[in-house]
Amino acid sequence: MSQNILKTLAAIGAAFAMSAGSADAQTYPTRAVTVIVPFAAGGPTDVIARIVGEAMGKTLGQQFIIENVAGAGGTTGIAKGAAATADGYTIMMGHMGTHGAAPALYKNIKYKPDQDFEPIGIAAGTPIVIVGRNNYPAKTLQELVAKLKADGDKANEGHAGVGSVSFTTCTMFNVMAGAKPARVPYTGTGPVINDMLADKLDYACDQIVSVASQVRAGTIRGYAIATDKRSPALPDVPTTTEAGLPDYKVSAWNALFAPKGTPKDVVAKLTDALDKALSDAATRKRLEDLGGVIPEGKERGGAHLASFVKIEMDRWDKAFKAGGVMPN
Repeated sequence: MSQNILKTLAAIGAAFAMSAGSADAQTYPTRAVTVIVPFAAGGPTDVIARIVGEAMGKTLGQQFIIENVAGAGGTTGIAKGAAATADGYTIMMGHMGTHGAAPALYKNIKYKPDQDFEPIGIAAGTPIVIVGRNNYPAKTLQELVAKLKADGDKANEGHAGVGSVSFTTCTMFNVMAGAKPARVPYTGTGPVINDMLADKLDYACDQIVSVASQVRAGTIRGYAIATDKRSPALPDVPTTTEAGLPDYKVSAWNALFAPKGTPKDVVAKLTDALDKALSDAATRKRLEDLGGVIPEGKERGGAHLASFVKIEMDRWDKAFKAGGVMPN
């Protein structure tokens, strides 16, 4: 008899917990939502998270608070987010590096990008632009590729350190171009541009937001942008398809993830709020003014993001192996 009573009480408790969870999800959110950004404040991912979070907060009626947790190419912040309580009150702005390239770069990464999260949706991507110093002999992308092949390690390429967007994306470019330059690490993209202006570096690959002003000013050369369409932020810079390297399509995409086990209806609310944010004219303009590319149609939502992460992981793994980059 006592065992039957215990079983009955356990069943009642489970039913109550399920009912309470459903009620919580229906009223979610009742307090502020923390968005972990795995990079320092002021960078492209941080800015995109703040723009999108502000719009999502208006839809859901609660503030979205940004928490910057930088380190280890963004993996420190994402690992913290993955371990957070799965209730929808801590989410994270993942990135091409943290959820695409990281598994191939770091041996001891503390999460699995394709297994340890509930995907919410892609927020925006910042396209990659191949840039070079103004007095480098190559004036077009095709000339750059030919020059790099001829120069070998006499050519030098600057990047913001192993694991950075500039390092990752130029690894892929070098593989596709057949280039084997001297690769020069810096502490950030700012010093890369400074040395390019001083004619100490030949070329680099970086996000449009980091190089657009210098390209527009004519102080560095924009060879090509790695997108299907030209960017309104750099209308005179040809796409990689136009410039002769059509397979090089790269964007430093940013996407929202929740910890694994977050209730489905909570994730659905977040996905819907993100969709509304990306459809809002004012929010779109702010993102596009940065050179951001906004996902449309089937490219929105968690289902697409889940499959996209797997594709990106495989893509970067192959690129690093081809480029001789070993995990550390």
